[in-house]
Amino acid sequence: MKERFVMTLTCPLNRDDKDWLIAQVREVAQTEIMPRFRHLSVDQIASKSAPDDLVTEADLRSEDCLTGRISARFPDALVIGEEAVAANPAVLADLAGAELAFVLDPVDGTWNFAHGLAVFGVILAVTQFGKPVFGLLYDPVLQDWVEASTGQGAMFQNRAIPPSKGATPPTGYIPLFLFTKEQQHQLAATFPEFRRVLSLRCSCHEYRMLAQGHVDFCVSAKLNPWDHLAGALAVQEAGGVARMLDGRDYDAHISDGVLICAVDEPTWADVAARIAFLQS
Repeated sequence: MKERFVMTLTCPLNRDDKDWLIAQVREVAQTEIMPRFRHLSVDQIASKSAPDDLVTEADLRSEDCLTGRISARFPDALVIGEEAVAANPAVLADLAGAELAFVLDPVDGTWNFAHGLAVFGVILAVTQFGKPVFGLLYDPVLQDWVEASTGQGAMFQNRAIPPSKGATPPTGYIPLFLFTKEQQHQLAATFPEFRRVLSLRCSCHEYRMLAQGHVDFCVSAKLNPWDHLAGALAVQEAGGVARMLDGRDYDAHISDGVLICAVDEPTWADVAARIAFLQS
C-alpha cells in the first residue's frame, strides 16, 4: 500500500514576530473597533450576501490598518482579509499555495458587534501552503487572547492550555442557520441527543471556548478560512481534533464539506456518528 506523504511544517515566526502581531491586533482593536462599539450610525452598517451578513466601518477600518502594518513588516507574504475577499473573491485563489500568508477576520461576530452584543473578536491566522501554523483569537472587550503555534501548544494569556476530555452526551456549537434548509431539519432533530447545542454567532469565541475545554465540539459547514484556520489550530494544539466529517484533515485547500472540531478523538467520533447523514 502506498504511503501517504504528509508535509510537516513549523511556525516560521519567532517570539518577537508573534508578540508584534498581538500588539498590532490589540492596538488596532482599541483605536478602530472599540470606539465604534455601540456607537455605529445607520450609515456605518451595510449588508453583504444577506440581510444578516453585515459589515461595519469598524470591519473595514481595522482590516485596512492591519493589512497595511503586516504587509510592511512581511513584504513577501500574502495578506488576505475577509472584507477584501468580499470585494474581490479572486484574491482568495492564491492562499492555498502561498509560502507565507496572513488571514484576517477584522471583526468576527459582526452581527453581534453591530447590535451591541459584546461577543465578537479579531481572528488572525498565519499559514504555509494553506496549513495554519499560528493562530490568534483576540477579545477586544476583555483584551485577552488564545494563541497557538504548530508543535508548540495553545495558550491563554501566556498560560498553556492543558488537554480536555469530552463529556457524554457532549455539549457544543452547531450554527444551524449556516446549513441548507433540508440539513437544518435533519440536524435539529438530533439536538435532543446532545447535552446542549449552542451558537454564539462568533467563531472567535466558539473556538476559544472549545480550545479551553469549556465545550466539547463545534460543527461548521461554511468554511471561510478566516473563520476556522486559527481556531482549528488552537483546538489541535490544545490536544483536540480538527477534521472533516469525511476524514480529511482541515486546511485552506478545503472550501466545502462539514468540519468537526472536538476536544478529543472519542468526542469527534461521537459527533461524527450523530451527524453522519450530512455526508449523503
